[in-house]
Amino acid sequence: MNPAADGDSTDRPSAARIYDYLLGGSNNFAADREVARQAVQAMPDLVVHAKVNRAFMNRAIRSIVDAGVTQFLDLGSGIPAVGNLHDIALRGSPDARVVYVDIDPVAVAYGQRLLAGQPNLITIQADLRRPSEVLGDARVRAVLDFDRPIAVVLVAVLHVISDTDDPYRIVAEYRDALAPGSYLVIGHGARESRPEADSLVEISRQTTTPMTLRTSDEIARFFDGFDVVDPGLVWAPLWRPDGPAPEDPQSSGNVAGVGRRR
Repeated sequence: MNPAADGDSTDRPSAARIYDYLLGGSNNFAADREVARQAVQAMPDLVVHAKVNRAFMNRAIRSIVDAGVTQFLDLGSGIPAVGNLHDIALRGSPDARVVYVDIDPVAVAYGQRLLAGQPNLITIQADLRRPSEVLGDARVRAVLDFDRPIAVVLVAVLHVISDTDDPYRIVAEYRDALAPGSYLVIGHGARESRPEADSLVEISRQTTTPMTLRTSDEIARFFDGFDVVDPGLVWAPLWRPDGPAPEDPQSSGNVAGVGRRR
């Protein structure tokens, strides 16, 4: 394991807590807020980016529940906030089952408190880069039935997995554990978004999880073995929007897509 990704110190900022701050949450520390302020200075609409990502995830979850899938494995889930995955899933199906996985102990502790007493909704601390450990965890297997379709959610996390960790292998290992009809949900920072994106990459080097932006073609490779559903891999605001599309969807900084396991 890369010790810089352990997430065991509140003195070093983490992506989960920075994201919480950008979404208006309170489960973050001074180090997280300082890096978030630097990032917003470099890209003033970064808060909008975070909210666009969350909105995409919510639309994707609704569509998956409507398709009849009610089991979710949210990898790199961060800190469960208002309007998070389980809220959306439960609105569509009271029987929904959700496992949140994150490496950050603060995110996990908050999630465990929030979901206490709800056996179908759990948060565990684990490294998503070790699929065999996540998939073999007894707590995960107690909640999710891998003989039935499951949606694996990787929103705003793959761009903090470095190329040296072989992210395509990681995603493929999760894919291979899924039953046909399962789903993969991805929201990923895109290299071709805006020039300021390079500044964010540099700022992220202060955190436990530095960013690795990828091109749309590179992001599309994660869907190997899946049929990408309409409207395909697009800028996040264009994925089945609830209202009018923004004038400049590329300014969202993230591309998004949903695939169905063959």
